[in-house]
Formats: sequence, structure tokens, C-alpha cells
Amino acid sequence: MSETIDYGKLMHRAMRGLIQEVLEDVAENGLPGDHHFFVTFDTRHPDVEIAQWLADRYPSEMTVVMQHWYEDLEVRNSGFGITLNFGDAPERLFVPYDAIRTFVDPSVEFGLRFESQDQEDDDEDDDEPTPPGGGPKGPSPKSDKPDGQEHHDAEVVRLDRFRK
Repeated sequence: MSETIDYGKLMHRAMRGLIQEVLEDVAENGLPGDHHFFVTFDTRHPDVEIAQWLADRYPSEMTVVMQHWYEDLEVRNSGFGITLNFGDAPERLFVPYDAIRTFVDPSVEFGLRFESQDQEDDDEDDDEPTPPGGGPKGPSPKSDKPDGQEHHDAEVVRLDRFRK
């Protein structure tokens, strides 16, 4: 038994469960009303499945939009698979929940942001929010935790990052 309760890890797991529940509903019933999602994920995550040309173009992170055109949304306990259109070229993706960095539904001003503790420390020095997709970032620093474990927290995203 551990000496402390890891609330950050528990929140992280709960918010990923929320994303899974939302996607399960969308897979069954479609996107209601004006709802749509911006999902930014780590393309370097070992369980991400994307075409090689997308991995080459987005070597660290990628933002996808689920709105007008998507097919075959398959929701699993570990992540979701979806076919999206990239310039008239349909591509199948699989995104594990653990690879998600942000999940935003701008139609209702809802957003979640997931980062490791090391990334949060680095981001505190930045005054400007990162634009959607965030641009290329280098690999995150190695964790000081034993066995390479990183501490993950979650926070709400500022939605003005996604406004035009």
C-alpha cells in the first residue's frame, strides 16, 4: 500500500474514461448538434497507429478534427480507431487514450489537457499559449522516477487556443 493517494493519477484516469464514454456515445449515435472535437496526441506513443507519411509530417504531435467527415469510429478500452480524410486521402488512425494531450469540444467550450509533470514545469515559463497542434516539440525529458515512470496530471485547457 502506498503512503499517499495519487490524486493526479486518479484524475488522469477519470478524464480519459470521460473521453472514452463520449466517444462511445458518438460511435453509437453520431455527433449531436454542433459538437465537434479537436484531439491532439503524441505521435511517438508506441501504440499510436498512423500512416508513415503522417508520422513523418507530424514527428511529435498531431491534432485531428472530428466533425464533418469521419468513418468507422471504433472505441476500445485502450483507445479509439477512426478513419479521417487528409486532402481527399482517407487514412485509418488508432489513438490510445494515454497518447492524448488535449481533447477539446469548442461548441460547448469544454477542454481537457494532459501533460507530464516535467512538461508542465517547462510550460510555466511560457507566457503565450500554444496554438492548435502545438507545433513540433522535442522529446520530453527523462523522468527522475524509478523504472522510468512519469507523474501525469491533468488540467483544463484554455479554449482561446482554438479560436480563430
